[in-house]
Amino acid sequence: MNVRNMTNAVLKQRAERFSTTLYHCAKANPKRKFHALYDKIYRPDILKTAWLRVKSNNGSAGIDGITIDKIVNEIGERQFLNGLYRKLKMQTYRPLPVRRVWIPKANSEKMRPLGIPTVEDRVVQQAVKFVIEPIFETTFKDSSYGFRPKRSAHQAMKAIRKASQKNYWVVDVDIKGYFDNINHRKLMLLVEQKISDKRILALIRNWLKAGVMIDGSLELPELGSPQGGVISPLLANIYLNVLDQLWEKRFKHLGTLVRYADDLVVMTRSKRDAMETWSILKGIFHKLEIEMNEEKSRMVNIWDDKDGFDFLGFHNRKFPRMKKGGKIFYFMEHIPKKAAMKKMRSKFREYISPRNRLHWDTLDFIEGLNRKIRGFKNYYKISVMAIRWLTRIDWYIRKLLIHHYNKRRNNRNKMSNWKTVARLLEGRLLKLA
Repeated sequence: MNVRNMTNAVLKQRAERFSTTLYHCAKANPKRKFHALYDKIYRPDILKTAWLRVKSNNGSAGIDGITIDKIVNEIGERQFLNGLYRKLKMQTYRPLPVRRVWIPKANSEKMRPLGIPTVEDRVVQQAVKFVIEPIFETTFKDSSYGFRPKRSAHQAMKAIRKASQKNYWVVDVDIKGYFDNINHRKLMLLVEQKISDKRILALIRNWLKAGVMIDGSLELPELGSPQGGVISPLLANIYLNVLDQLWEKRFKHLGTLVRYADDLVVMTRSKRDAMETWSILKGIFHKLEIEMNEEKSRMVNIWDDKDGFDFLGFHNRKFPRMKKGGKIFYFMEHIPKKAAMKKMRSKFREYISPRNRLHWDTLDFIEGLNRKIRGFKNYYKISVMAIRWLTRIDWYIRKLLIHHYNKRRNNRNKMSNWKTVARLLEGRLLKLA
């Protein structure tokens, strides 16, 4: 295939058409195993589209120190892709260990491990994902919303809202160290149910066993799929699809399962159903050799507004509403949880308050703030009740800007000039609420 004269848009369309074809083939024959896929991952359109996806994410370098910018400005994109094409075609490609970094958990002093593969490994993982994801999509259930095409966290929240109308108990489940405890052998058996191409299977095994580089020392874990890899969310979904399938086949009568990657809740009608669900989930987790974190998991009564549960950055609770006749009923609403409020405040404070930005004019912040506001607003403003909480963040942003304005003028009265700042921001700064 001659791709030199093809635009990126045309290459992307070709890759997407191929993925769609694979999806329809898998859908038409649910028992089919795919055995000739390896040569598809280095098809020029697939490889180039995978590179463009990785490039757009602009991640960090792996252990080889090669960054996206270095490939673009020094090595050259064409030379990089040609070299990767030859490695894959000649089957000389070998993944490198991932680079271990630690990032803080939301609203916690604890750190979460993240594995950063090399750019080359990320491109190959993305290419493999393009090829095998549509095949596994045909096996995934409607209860799964995380890291899937055309599925989102907002759809998961909609499912919770709908299920809450007839269900009054929630089993809120936390899985202990899920990504670090996936059993490699069982995962590969699940992959082999749909893929029989030994070269594709070897690639996935090599990624699982490539190891983690920590302070110059190589660790070779026998369990887990490193968070940070392009292929990891798909593998995680394949592993927990066992839970989804079992629930739909045998336990659907107990309640509605809503899963987003390793975060999941089950909405049940009664406490008895919730207790049975708790026991069943523990049994399924035992078979998968993962563990429920019983300290963080709990059963919640959502009959009224006395209690709620956190899920995907939202605190979900029923709030009272009044019908025309004066009768009160309770309706599920989604508001930003405490950790999300803290995160938003932190993000805006880090943007506005550093000392090295004291020379900025107030209007210099507008463009960057509007980008952040737009992102948070698109995610968190999904219910009427959320406006109350988002209004607090709007006020917090303006308070930070007033402080900044007064610091520049050596004004010790932190809240003076608020009318002046309000006039400057009017019509320019977006609002969350």
